[in-house]
Amino acid sequence: MDQSFFTLSKLAWILLTPGNLFVLLLALATLLLWLGKRGFAKTLLTLLSVSALTVFIYPVGDWLISPLEKRFERPATLPEDIDGIIILGGGEDLRVSLSWQTPQLGAGGDRYTDARYLAGQYPNTPVIFTGGSGSLQLQGTEGEGHFAKTLLTRLGLDPSRLIIESESRNTYENFVALRSILPKPKGRYLLVTSAFHMPRSVGIARQTGVKVVPWPTDYRSGQPPYRYADYQFNSHLSTLETGWREWLGLTAYALTGRSKSWFPAPE
Repeated sequence: MDQSFFTLSKLAWILLTPGNLFVLLLALATLLLWLGKRGFAKTLLTLLSVSALTVFIYPVGDWLISPLEKRFERPATLPEDIDGIIILGGGEDLRVSLSWQTPQLGAGGDRYTDARYLAGQYPNTPVIFTGGSGSLQLQGTEGEGHFAKTLLTRLGLDPSRLIIESESRNTYENFVALRSILPKPKGRYLLVTSAFHMPRSVGIARQTGVKVVPWPTDYRSGQPPYRYADYQFNSHLSTLETGWREWLGLTAYALTGRSKSWFPAPE
């Protein structure tokens, strides 16, 4: 596993996430006021206020995340034969799950419900989960795989069908780990992950030689006519940050050779 890439990516996101960046720039504007740089401070505060009001009023993040979610559609009909169902980690709230020692779903919990549906359509195929902890602070703890096994079993899956990998820390490591645990290395697998995350996931799958059929889930954007001013700052900011992070991830993975292309397209 690439420790330097993992650490640098997490530290970079601390500085580049829109919410954190807003707080840092607000602190800078305050410092400028104390230093007597009123002109610079007023300009910065004006830009911050306009940006915050825009995000408060309108779901601007939908414009950023919607192209990601539209890139891959679910198959119109399910494939006749597949060799397994792959679930990428990220549907759990690992910090809370660890706190209470019981599985707690996060915003991406649809990954589990869709995987359970697909497992019912293919009752004789294995269900493969890959995901450890993507947090710098939670390394060395029980990873997502531990709670995924509990949750999937509670949803009615036979434990003998489950293949669990719980060491990988990001999407690239997910697919590197998958290569050694797939029942058929050259087989074809349904891939279940969030719709906004599917382009990057498919690009890495192609780069690592894992053949997948995308099954996107966990959509975040509203589409016209359901995209309108609704004054929900937290919701709008969350979507904006998710989309922004994914575009940064696509760029970083392409530049470092971890993805087949910058913005993978359906074949």
